[in-house]
Amino acid sequence: MMATLVMYSSFIPTRNGSYTTSTTASSFRNNIITAKSSSTNIFQHLTKKLPNQTPKSPLMPRIFHAVDEFICDVLDLPLPRFLDPKYTLSGNFTPVGEIPPTACDVVEGSLPSCLHGGAYIRNGPNPHFTPKGPYHFFDGDGMLHMIKFSPKPTFCCRFVNTHKYAVEREMGYPFVPSIFSCFNGGLFASFSRFLLTATRIISGHFDPINHGFGTANTNLALVSGHLFALCESDLPYAISITADGDITTLGRHHFGASEPFPRMTAHPKVDRLTGEAFAYAYDVVPPFLKLFRIDSNGRKQKDVPIFSIKKLTVIHDIAVTEKYAVIPDMQMVVKPSLILSGRSPVQIDEEKVARVGVIPRYAEDEEEMVWIDAPGFNPLHCVNAWEEDGGDTVCMVASNALAVDQLLENLGCSQLKMEKIVINVKAKTVQRHSLSPEILEFAVINPAYAAKKNRYIYAAVITETRAVGVVKLDLSLLNKEDAGDCTVASCWYGPDCHGGEPFFVAREANNPAAEEDDGYLVTYLHDDNCKESKLVVMDAKSATLDIIAAVKLPQRVPTGFHGLFLSQTDLTKI
Repeated sequence: MMATLVMYSSFIPTRNGSYTTSTTASSFRNNIITAKSSSTNIFQHLTKKLPNQTPKSPLMPRIFHAVDEFICDVLDLPLPRFLDPKYTLSGNFTPVGEIPPTACDVVEGSLPSCLHGGAYIRNGPNPHFTPKGPYHFFDGDGMLHMIKFSPKPTFCCRFVNTHKYAVEREMGYPFVPSIFSCFNGGLFASFSRFLLTATRIISGHFDPINHGFGTANTNLALVSGHLFALCESDLPYAISITADGDITTLGRHHFGASEPFPRMTAHPKVDRLTGEAFAYAYDVVPPFLKLFRIDSNGRKQKDVPIFSIKKLTVIHDIAVTEKYAVIPDMQMVVKPSLILSGRSPVQIDEEKVARVGVIPRYAEDEEEMVWIDAPGFNPLHCVNAWEEDGGDTVCMVASNALAVDQLLENLGCSQLKMEKIVINVKAKTVQRHSLSPEILEFAVINPAYAAKKNRYIYAAVITETRAVGVVKLDLSLLNKEDAGDCTVASCWYGPDCHGGEPFFVAREANNPAAEEDDGYLVTYLHDDNCKESKLVVMDAKSATLDIIAAVKLPQRVPTGFHGLFLSQTDLTKI
């Protein structure tokens, strides 16, 4: 590390992220002198006792920890608000600890019978250790928050036991890097973190090649009868739910792949009729995107490489219809080389024209793929998609970031709007229709309508990084007048209350005669005033999405990402 300091002593990061020559080196040397006389002195760090370790601990982990603290204390540039743990981990983003299955009370109304015997489980980032350096909301360890209805509600929350979580727990502090935050501290800090991570890997203290480095903090999916926690930087982690309502991690899952593959999307699309799941992975070398299918027996099929994607693009979600897969090629790209220049590798390519690709979902190669330009279409989540006109037209509903350059800094400022996208595959045209003037994200449908034409969308209303309510959109209103607002119902949580993604639970499962909106929405709701969290159940058919039941939880539920409801039948299979 000291050799690195010498090598870059004439190329010093400034506070605005640019770089200067040795004319400002004196200020940097002053920092070093200050570091030597303070608690940030790298050599003093070596004498510190590591968390969870004894004074006789091996020297190498102590050196790693000392260098890590030196980077945070001395080399990092001042952190912007969206990367400063003092802000990103405040309020309801403050981490919580695990709790075992704990009985809960229904404090309002009564729970509908369709929930009985099932479980609602939600995933989200919740760092085990508070980081000293930069931290992005996407970085935290995956924690599953579950309420099981059998018959009295029981709440439990557990970390997903990933390789990252395990090695950091053993060391007693966080050190696994994230592309969203760790390389934003300027040239010197970024390059030092890069070298430190490489040294950890070479020395065997961290093994992302064989065991992954993801957080499994994004989503949950039921694939081939098994429950998985997922993030797109790693393989899924299989999860088990015990009879008494506890959660255990079974481990990383390869789906019986004949060839190793290191990661897959956090948003696989499951066909309820065939039992297949359609997934993909993007990579740092061509082909930058590979599609694949997981059959009904849970075995991964061969990759379909997409060579027509020329840059490493962040593709967080795709859509799947009965015949096609729809791939958004957005303007957010990853340039790993920027790590070595002190900049975030995740960038917005302003010269790139966004487009959508349509490919038969059982294609063996990309020969039949059709690409269509769609300027300004940068979707975060694809809610649903279906075909019309015998397959000549594909309709898709997605949340689109109108200000995509703000997407990683503030969801509200990124102007996420819910849109219906109409793709004419033959004419190669794309039409976009706004569905609401509100900032909307984390939208869901009745799961029975996945990959089929549906009418209703339920979405969270976002202000900055909080969900302050839920709206119900009726897509059929676009057929009457394209007024840009299809809202037919809404529920606002009230001052200082915020929730998350809703999930639709049908009143009668597997009833083909049931109306599409005949059911309930479930989500976690937190009240900043009383510092309490609840599970709330809303009537999906009500004009005000009435809260018809609430369960008080024994612990606060931090703001998170995606979840799902598992029926009693589902729980017996996983």
